[in-house]
Amino acid sequence: MLTIGALVFLLFCVFGSFLASGGSIVALAEALPFEMWTIGGAAAGSFLMANGMRATKHTLSGCSKIMKGPAFKKADYIDLLSLLFFLVRLASTKGAMALEPHIEKPQESAAFQQFPRILANHFAKAVICDYLRMVGMNADDPNQIEDVMARELKKTLNEELHGALALQSMADGLPALGIVAAVLGVIKTMGHIDQPPSVLGAMIGGALCGTFLGVLLAYGMVGPFASRLKSIVEEEAKYYEVVRAVLVTHLHGNAPQVSIESGRKMVPTHLMPSFQELEEAVQTVKMA
Repeated sequence: MLTIGALVFLLFCVFGSFLASGGSIVALAEALPFEMWTIGGAAAGSFLMANGMRATKHTLSGCSKIMKGPAFKKADYIDLLSLLFFLVRLASTKGAMALEPHIEKPQESAAFQQFPRILANHFAKAVICDYLRMVGMNADDPNQIEDVMARELKKTLNEELHGALALQSMADGLPALGIVAAVLGVIKTMGHIDQPPSVLGAMIGGALCGTFLGVLLAYGMVGPFASRLKSIVEEEAKYYEVVRAVLVTHLHGNAPQVSIESGRKMVPTHLMPSFQELEEAVQTVKMA
């Protein structure tokens, strides 16, 4: 909602100041559709050439995050830490093999069923189950597990960041595409050089709309959208870093409470639950 409000405010300031200073909206209204056709079409074609269809779909799906914001809230981190506490506590008290019913068929696990949002998150579920399964296969070297997890999470983060990087590349190219539209307008104007100054002035003004539109789209819309998407993806990646922190601390032989506290410290500061909040949630899972 804040993103939409900020966009409306930006457009109000840009076009409102233009009208308040005596500018004519008629000239803009006549030129903008054709300039948008030129610039928007060229930008879309360039985007497809640079990224391909799969990356384009990924970017479009990521654009919904710009409006919705990060997927994980404070309650999601509490749920994740609570589930991990149950699993590492079970492994500490009854051995790694006791985890098998939960990690082989998580959809049938009473522990996982308490947290339907985690069950619905296929990647989070896979990360938890896969690495606990590796522990059950005697791959219990903390350094090895940490290295493998770090490489997988880095790979996933780079893949998720592609949409933001693609949007930023588009933003970098939009001013130049605006110049292309402006040059085409100047060429059109030169073909009517025999017209009176009032006609030529209107045509030159229409040509300059291309430069205006390219710069506005680049620095006022697409560039900020790219930055917003990048920050959201990086924040969501912390959710999976919590899993890594808990499992690695557990493999180092620490108590379940210490492992969960290690994971809690990885939660983004504005979403981090207090020690008391997490303790209450953990006790609920333990009793269940």
